[in-house]
Amino acid sequence: MKKRSILKFIGAAVLGVASVVPASGVLAQGAGGRAMRLVVPLPAGSSNDAVARVLAPYLGNILGQPVVVENKAGGNGLIGTMEIIKSAPDGLNLLLGSNSPLAANVAFVKEMPYDLKRDITPIAGIAQTHWVLLVKPSFPAKSFAEFLAYAKQKQGGVSMGYSTTAVQTQIATISKQAGVPLLPVPYKGTPATITDVIGGVLDATLTDPGNAKSQVGGGNLKALAVTSIKRNPQFQDWPAISETLPGFDFRAWNALVGPAGMPRELVNRISNAVAQALKNPDVAEKYATHGSSTLIMSADELRAFIDSETAKWVKLARDANIQPE
Repeated sequence: MKKRSILKFIGAAVLGVASVVPASGVLAQGAGGRAMRLVVPLPAGSSNDAVARVLAPYLGNILGQPVVVENKAGGNGLIGTMEIIKSAPDGLNLLLGSNSPLAANVAFVKEMPYDLKRDITPIAGIAQTHWVLLVKPSFPAKSFAEFLAYAKQKQGGVSMGYSTTAVQTQIATISKQAGVPLLPVPYKGTPATITDVIGGVLDATLTDPGNAKSQVGGGNLKALAVTSIKRNPQFQDWPAISETLPGFDFRAWNALVGPAGMPRELVNRISNAVAQALKNPDVAEKYATHGSSTLIMSADELRAFIDSETAKWVKLARDANIQPE
């Protein structure tokens, strides 16, 4: 593969916090005002990263302590997740993870290094969105239906980059439902897949609406379809894949978790602070500009949600004939 240029792409996350009402001392007993670290198990420029960077200053103001975001990419989210699992349960090191490390990896990783029921403490839901299918402006297809027709003609020669098991599953599902062979290509993170589609190394990729909006607006790429069952109200011109493949529906989500053994009182404090931050109109507006919406869930609701999502992804992987590796 030819050498790639480095894409300096950071998800647009406005960090103003003027309208947040501080609630100092909320975590005084648990954190003593020390900095809280939010580990994002994907690289800068990913949807997961943008969601974290919007939330961090608001959450910090409410908790009365600094909240910093740190990217620990690699292994479909396993590297960053394991770092949090091994940390002390004091609320200072938390994971702001996505579908893959918090559900889908159970279906795709042969020897999972952690147990979602035993090794994490669910804290709060954060945001939800979907993916967008992107190709170069010069790509010969102008619609998703034309994309499938072109891929069928190429017989497995259309390459699609992915950096998470969730996207890998969607590529396999498209291929199975449409009866069209596609060539999935693994990457470490979303920015690299975008770089290689722009550079012509890849034919296509699936990414979040925030990255898609930036690339389409800059004329670098074009959007063929979105993975939600209906069109995103923020991007009505982008059709849903379900309009061509009925029933196709994939959503992405983010949630905050910690290591096992966190005291319930500490979990509730952080969960309540997250909910307060997500109810701030500024946060909801910033997420909307990225094509996302808030996902307010308590710790107990999140645990049940992770259980149901894990079961769903296991079935999707089985249906798509994807074997754990």
